[in-house]
Amino acid sequence: MPGEVILESRRASKNFGDLTAVDSVDYQLRKGESAGIIGPNGAGKTTFFNILTGLFPPSAGTIHFQGQDITNMSADLRVGLGMVRTFQLVSVFDTLPVLDNLILAAVRAGTEYKNKVQFVLGSSHPGNLEKECKNTLEMVGIAEKSRVLTADLSYGDKRKLEIAMALALKPEVLLLDEPLAGLSDLEIIDVMELMNNLRGKITLVVIEHKVSQLAGLVSRLSVMHEGRLIIEGEPEKILRDPMVRRVYWGEDDSTDETCN
Repeated sequence: MPGEVILESRRASKNFGDLTAVDSVDYQLRKGESAGIIGPNGAGKTTFFNILTGLFPPSAGTIHFQGQDITNMSADLRVGLGMVRTFQLVSVFDTLPVLDNLILAAVRAGTEYKNKVQFVLGSSHPGNLEKECKNTLEMVGIAEKSRVLTADLSYGDKRKLEIAMALALKPEVLLLDEPLAGLSDLEIIDVMELMNNLRGKITLVVIEHKVSQLAGLVSRLSVMHEGRLIIEGEPEKILRDPMVRRVYWGEDDSTDETCN
């Protein structure tokens, strides 16, 4: 069962000139919860993620993590606290072997590397780090490709690697921004299996357009529209709600294609 509130926004807003991308959003995520955020294109979902993770400062409102006000904290310091995210477009180092992607991510965030000199001059495989990274690759299902050049991976395996890099940072909360975007049907099955294996072991919040897939993963869905959080609750109830169907698919549109 989910525990205490671990991540919270209070009336969080983000303006870009005259455009309000996120409008006074109150949101709570509980420890151990698996939650989803959906909404039509332009609803403000990724901008909201950017506010939560420190890539954008909010124009108004506050962000709290484990009871601490982190509104003015940088993104890298939030990672150090245990808040880690992935992006819509896979972000990995194509010129490095798969294993080295994980080692680079884990070492760079490690407390033993306080500055760039220590990072550059220190061992690239300190202590048990290589073993831990291999275990993480095993967890996401690409351990046998640890020595493969990342550029030679399929897009689906790159997505798994990106999630592995996030897991290597030992997050308290993992935020996934459209993890199924650009994947084939078979790759979607693999990544969904990975996310289901993570459920209950780590606090998850996921943005995803493939609503039917997300509804089977999370225990709570929140719907954003025009920058506002308009409704949230159990996935089946939310997807039957007339207002959600109207703003997400349009009154006369079938949900069949969008939900695939």
